[in-house]
Amino acid sequence: MIPMTRRALHGPPTDAPRRVAVVHEWLLERAGSERVTEAILQRYPQAELFTLIDRLPEADRHMLGGRTPRTSFLQRLPGLPGTLKYAVPLMPLAIEQFDLSAFDLVISSSHTVAKGVIVSPDALHLCYCHSPMRYAWDLQPTYLRTERLDRGLKGLAARVMLHRMRLWDHRSAAGVDAFAANSAFVARRILKAYRREAEVIAPPVDLQPALGLLRDPKTYVTVSRLINYKRVDLLVEAFRLMPDRRLVVIGTGPDERRLREGAPPNVRFDGHLPLDAMRETVAGARAFLFAAIEDFGISPVEAMGLGTPVIALRRGGAAETVGGLDDAAPTGVFFDEQTPQAIVEAIGRFEQAGARIDAAACVARARRFSREAFDRRFGDWVDGHWARWRGGLDAETVQRPRQAPPRTMRA
Repeated sequence: MIPMTRRALHGPPTDAPRRVAVVHEWLLERAGSERVTEAILQRYPQAELFTLIDRLPEADRHMLGGRTPRTSFLQRLPGLPGTLKYAVPLMPLAIEQFDLSAFDLVISSSHTVAKGVIVSPDALHLCYCHSPMRYAWDLQPTYLRTERLDRGLKGLAARVMLHRMRLWDHRSAAGVDAFAANSAFVARRILKAYRREAEVIAPPVDLQPALGLLRDPKTYVTVSRLINYKRVDLLVEAFRLMPDRRLVVIGTGPDERRLREGAPPNVRFDGHLPLDAMRETVAGARAFLFAAIEDFGISPVEAMGLGTPVIALRRGGAAETVGGLDDAAPTGVFFDEQTPQAIVEAIGRFEQAGARIDAAACVARARRFSREAFDRRFGDWVDGHWARWRGGLDAETVQRPRQAPPRTMRA
């Protein structure tokens, strides 16, 4: 019996992976999860990129570092990305069609199906999970209600589809060697959905220097996509109760018309603003408001980076990024209920706190979530798992089958 190590089978070991694949669901805009993918690609310049659908605008393609992503059969479906939600049932099949057999390290940036790629037994698969499928797990009732699929035959079909997606989602998690989550909130979701522990690594936030503008003591601001679960409607109703305060809403979305029509005179909708104008508006406001339950929530961190305090719901990622009044260096105020009255009360406590909340403290806290901080923590996480993985492969022995003793012939 002669033991043979993996080192003997595959040649000399390498300190770093030779071929790296990065997998992301789709590329439609340079939003939060795409910025994580961009940072991963910058850390691994030799990596090849796989995505189901690539419709990234030309202005944002610099994030790919000159790569041409490999896409799936969904790329050829007509009507995308407008009909993206109708392609979701096909995504598990599509993600499983990528051939990653030649890669040593696979990193999936996943919020829907990217973690479901099939990799070689000799490859390490690490998943940075932005969230398990929210609409298939804890947010299913909200999704069905928002999409008007909570009743009737269409509702029944949607529930059956989501049930099958949950089964696939749970099963495909077994193919991941280690998970990282963008917040402790998402790590709890991963534990609940997949029964897997996850390392918490906050995503990279593009921080800009504080502008040092004078703040209008009567003006508050929010930046958000105007869609149901962002709960901008609660902010609008809160300012109806405070006619002596002003709210500026930056952003667009399907709920914009409804929100505009029902808003009081002290709520202004600025729509989409150029980046510099948006930063000036946020930097000139007394505080930034945030009423959504987000996996992480980049916009409050960006606001703190400009020195602007944050008034936020104490749920989701904001509860981990903002320092409340009980913090040694507070950067904002929390409210505990998604109601206009709770927001009004929080604004009152914020105004009473006065100088306790310092712009410099906001900037310092935001720096904890910089791109450099992400690169350091993510790199350490990947390198640690790679070293243990390679060490396990090098130590593993593959035994040849024992030969049966020769039969004897009887006279």
